[in-house]
Amino acid sequence: MAKQERRKQARVDHPGGEDPIRFELFSIERLEQHAVSLAQAQKISSSTEGHKLIPRVHENSRVLLEAYETVARAVNEQHAITPAAQWLLDNFHVIEAQVIDIQVNLPESYYRQLPKLADGALAGYPRVYGIAWALVAHTDSHFSPELLLHFVRAYQSVEALTLGELWALPITLRALMVDNLRRLAVRIMHSQTGRELADEFVDQVDQITAQADKLDLPFPTAVLPEEPLRQAYTVQILQRLHDPHSGAALSLDFINDWLLTQGLSLDEIVHREHADQIADNATARNIITSMRAISAFEWPRFIEEVSLVDACLRTHEGYAAMDFATRDRYRHAIENLAKRSPHSEVEIAHLVIDKVQRVSEQSTVNKRQLDSGYYLIGSGRYAFEREIHYRPTIQQHLLRAYVANAGLAYMGSLFLLTFLLLALPMSASLTAGLSGFSLCLIALFSVFPASDMAVGLVNRFVISSLPPRHLPRLELRD
Repeated sequence: MAKQERRKQARVDHPGGEDPIRFELFSIERLEQHAVSLAQAQKISSSTEGHKLIPRVHENSRVLLEAYETVARAVNEQHAITPAAQWLLDNFHVIEAQVIDIQVNLPESYYRQLPKLADGALAGYPRVYGIAWALVAHTDSHFSPELLLHFVRAYQSVEALTLGELWALPITLRALMVDNLRRLAVRIMHSQTGRELADEFVDQVDQITAQADKLDLPFPTAVLPEEPLRQAYTVQILQRLHDPHSGAALSLDFINDWLLTQGLSLDEIVHREHADQIADNATARNIITSMRAISAFEWPRFIEEVSLVDACLRTHEGYAAMDFATRDRYRHAIENLAKRSPHSEVEIAHLVIDKVQRVSEQSTVNKRQLDSGYYLIGSGRYAFEREIHYRPTIQQHLLRAYVANAGLAYMGSLFLLTFLLLALPMSASLTAGLSGFSLCLIALFSVFPASDMAVGLVNRFVISSLPPRHLPRLELRD
């Protein structure tokens, strides 16, 4: 009874309406052509709102855990499982690690900033999600750095991707790999359930056939299960009937009637089931190996190889001589400038390089101004912001005013916060009716802990608002 309830739950919760993300396999040349056509077709929405990925990740995790438990139970009960189910069973720890990594590295604030698609089947999802979808679909979930490099470069020959999108690509690929494996897991559970139902039916027929001479038992009614289970159910019955030890005298009319409506023969349904198992096995193998490869891949170097911002900044030799942390700080500065200015990231990169070149042509110039970092993270930042019509936020205005008058602002914050903290016990004392010497004594003994608390709170605010940053450094590779 419990087994039937589990099967019913699997059929109700997972109807199997989602097919695996698996289309025609493309060569490098065909993949590049598809990237160009995709870049031309995708339109960006003006809204930052869209479909959330994390709820889908949670649902995928739940379904995969249920599939893992179903396969493990089948193994314990000594039932046969498909090769794809074996991949799921042996590598579930890899899947769990991927799910945890996605949940940690895809915060809602970061996801909201990604450009969303305006139309199409993936409308409302980030543009990078559509790119990752095309890669997964046309490579059968096989992660290849070479294919990824060619695809992204071909896409950016038409439309530039933001730095945020490039950094979101690995986590998006992981999310889609997990999603695709979830789709396979639903098929695995349907296949497992269909075979178990077929075994139970044939076992009942065997028992009745064996006791036909002794007891007048009614023959079990042959009823096809739900649609997603029928293919595996039918093939398993055919396989059991070909067993030389089977004593079942079973009519296949109910199966033939269903196959007739589908326009299939017995041989064709067997061939389709075997082909599905081979395809699912290949996809499951590709997903697991790709998950490992994505985790081990050196993504920072890839980002620099495909980033158009990085390619522009490298035209100045000073940028190329910096270490990775400094180059990344320059790129993030351009990313932040582009968010609140009318220029794109690539345009800002070209503007800052043009400014460096103009300054280098002057007869007298400060050598610091010959580095792009002077205008991105140095003293020339505010003047460059005005040139590109950057609009600082209110928080940035307040923080900059605070820093510009750091000494006065710091001491003023300490005195103001100390006064506010000291006002609490003084107000309570006045309410209690204390006055004169007693009130002065309370104020004297309260001012020291109040000032100590004020120093801690102000320092905490300063550290959170102005975190430490790497100083620009040369790589000195040679």
